[in-house]
Amino acid sequence: MEFTANEGKNLEIEINGEKWLRIPVKTHVVMKNDDLFDVVDLYTKEIRQAGDIVFCSEKIVAITQGRSFPIAEIKPSWLANFLVKFVYKSPYGIGLGSPYTMQLALEDVGIPRILLGCLAAAVTKPFGVRGAFYKVCGKAAYAIDGPCDYTLPPYNKYAKMAPKDPDKVARDMTEKLGNTFIVLDANDLNVDILGKPSKKLDEKFLKALFKDNPLGQASQQTPIAIVRKK
Repeated sequence: MEFTANEGKNLEIEINGEKWLRIPVKTHVVMKNDDLFDVVDLYTKEIRQAGDIVFCSEKIVAITQGRSFPIAEIKPSWLANFLVKFVYKSPYGIGLGSPYTMQLALEDVGIPRILLGCLAAAVTKPFGVRGAFYKVCGKAAYAIDGPCDYTLPPYNKYAKMAPKDPDKVARDMTEKLGNTFIVLDANDLNVDILGKPSKKLDEKFLKALFKDNPLGQASQQTPIAIVRKK
């Protein structure tokens, strides 16, 4: 079977002298009423082999959990509108740079922790230290994202929380699929492993497999990748 990389991306990567394939898997536009296992199994069952690792974008995990919302339904508080003024605007996604995503962060992560993260950022920023906010608030805050011009409809008008209990999702999906299942948050700037079925799995290695973001960021519509050792 022939596999094709997303445009501008590589199908193969070499890590510690070993070559790995990252096979992008195209799906339909996943919606809230979709079942995560049904989606992943449908689009990967003809490709998966024993020993393959199935990587899945945290976005579709969150969507199928009902944690993605039309921005028209989100009502930013005065605090969300105030805090968003101090957020660094990244070219690789909205993050918490929108009142809508900041409101989701306040609701999901909690006001005390968000304020503590803001304090940590304010104290460390004069010293050239970045990332203190997310070290305090955790991956759940980092994975919150909102509408971008390059996002496929209808999600160009949605904001989403991080997936709930991603490690449990990874364990359950691994058991059902028979292949190791990883929940990741990847863009062209950074890679985070949000969920894995075992703490023994090497997170540094898992992140290295996706350091060039082979899933792409826009119209590729490939939220799943199968990773296979050559």
